[in-house]
Amino acid sequence: METSAGIQRSRSPAVVVDGPRLGPDTALAVREAWSALWTSRLLVWAAGILGVIWFGRVPGTEGLDYGGLSSSFSPFGNLLVAPAARWDSAWYLLLARDGYAHSPDHMKAAFYPLYPLLMHAGGWIVGSQLVAGILISLACLLAALVLLYRLAAIELGAAHARSTVLLVAFSPAAFFLSAVYTEGLFLLLSVGAILAARQGRWAWAGIAGGLAALTRNSGIVVLVPLLVLFLYGPRGDRPAAAPRSWWRPRYALTRQALWLVLVPTGLVLFLAYCAVEFHDALAPFHVQHLWFRHTELLGGVTGGASAAWNELRELVTAKGPLSFTRGGTGPFYIAGQSLMLFGFLVFALVALVGVLRRLPLAYGAYVACALVLTLSSPVAMQPLASLPRYIVVLFPLQMWLAQWCDERGRLERTVGISAVLLGIMTAQFARWGFVA
Repeated sequence: METSAGIQRSRSPAVVVDGPRLGPDTALAVREAWSALWTSRLLVWAAGILGVIWFGRVPGTEGLDYGGLSSSFSPFGNLLVAPAARWDSAWYLLLARDGYAHSPDHMKAAFYPLYPLLMHAGGWIVGSQLVAGILISLACLLAALVLLYRLAAIELGAAHARSTVLLVAFSPAAFFLSAVYTEGLFLLLSVGAILAARQGRWAWAGIAGGLAALTRNSGIVVLVPLLVLFLYGPRGDRPAAAPRSWWRPRYALTRQALWLVLVPTGLVLFLAYCAVEFHDALAPFHVQHLWFRHTELLGGVTGGASAAWNELRELVTAKGPLSFTRGGTGPFYIAGQSLMLFGFLVFALVALVGVLRRLPLAYGAYVACALVLTLSSPVAMQPLASLPRYIVVLFPLQMWLAQWCDERGRLERTVGISAVLLGIMTAQFARWGFVA
């Protein structure tokens, strides 16, 4: 049977962590995940709250809080939830309260149902759908970090697994992982699906993948690494056949592959619901133009590069003082946005090459397909809008970065730089500044 460079299971007895008996590997994963969670979330909440106190709310954003759902507490309570409830959070709160009814131009169809359904159920328990959304995201993030540690330990080893967890928790856009957004839930489901497939647990892989397809529009892409792992491995459930050529599958196609049908089934279920509710089964795709997105193969790459170059040229050739308004709409702010987003694109492309070279094929195929999907749906005004949010859940990028940093002794420096960027972006997000 194949073994990876990762950890092998210890024969030592189980240890006790807060009561339940856990194996030593799982206990270590829980400790590392918990440490990364509370330290990174302390930074997120401190930066977000201080950003609101020091700089105030961005002017002109009052109308973005539909029905005041993200500011329904006392002034102090609203301050506490500021790092977690902004922008699209209002749409998820509307969905959790009202469902898909009363949707102007079917705009709600752009948001997939699993997360708001969980918020609705959680709100019934805790008395607030907003608080429920935050608790769900935090719980999902903790579980995702535990599973990510275990997956990275299998592929890279325990030392790199710890680094992977830290880099994900402190990545510049990681505040979305604990916000009222789908990122935390999707990270849990995507990591869980791939870990289950890596271990040969195909029923769980299909279930997690199907739920991922019910979480966001890119969830169907999780099917790609599951199929690659099934046919080419590496797999923990059976040995591979001797490869006759590089393109031939190393594993036979068996009935277990039927579990993977659950992944597209998740999407089909939502489209069937849209056919009933909106009389348009393809409403999630048809409404993208209402969010200023259009389809253009890799248009985000060319458009993002052009925007960054034009803004940089204007900054260099500008005559007179640069304007940076308090509301974050001046030329300097816009140029900074374009250059920042292009920087994230460069990182993603460089890291993708690293993933393809250093990790099994399934991880590179997953990231490549997800990036192509994202970069082929650019926004008219800012082609790379939301790119940091989309790539924060592409955990193979951080797995490669962890290995690269550890081999060069640069982990602490990289985590420190990421933490600074995380604080800056969180502060801007909390005051209703558009970040990603």
